[in-house]
Amino acid sequence: MRIKIQLQSLVLGMCFSLSSLVVYADAQMDNTVLKSKTLLKVDNVGLKGEWIGQSAPDFRLQDQHKKWHTLKDYRGKWLVLYFYPLDDSPGCTEEARQFRDLYPTYQKRNITVLGVSLNDVASHKSFADKLGLPFPLLADNKRDLAKTFKVLAGFGVLPYTKRETFLIDPQGTIVYHYSSVNTQSHAAQVLKDIEALSQVH
Repeated sequence: MRIKIQLQSLVLGMCFSLSSLVVYADAQMDNTVLKSKTLLKVDNVGLKGEWIGQSAPDFRLQDQHKKWHTLKDYRGKWLVLYFYPLDDSPGCTEEARQFRDLYPTYQKRNITVLGVSLNDVASHKSFADKLGLPFPLLADNKRDLAKTFKVLAGFGVLPYTKRETFLIDPQGTIVYHYSSVNTQSHAAQVLKDIEALSQVH
């Protein structure tokens, strides 16, 4: 009986530790200063980021409604492809809310928003329904897109996507890469950046 209780305590402790690590990582990413690489700043820094000016990699993933999405579906539109670590974590919830609240403005400007994490379709549906999200959340549960964009990370056996965003222009070219994100201001910042970039396209 004593051994059984000890085993239960050990399992609960491991689960708590994994959850704590996810929340801690989420908080750490939310506290980072926004660092971005953009075509607008190439002349200032004298170099290009790894992704800037490259054609965006293609993908085929399902959203929370089991609808399939590919890159070519969004040709002719601005596309905000934002990776986030985990459904229902504090920072990811705040980031999603910000995109939700500004989504009518995104639509007026012919901009599509796609969220991506390693969570499956069922998890995305629960998360989207809870927050009333009007945009797709893509289930990259096989980790293919995260690997392609080099945003796959993890704590031991617990994988997640780093909080990074790629802005893709109507021709399918990556023109902006946010390597870290402030969840409270990111959605508004992206709108400002698209406005600036549109003037040079």
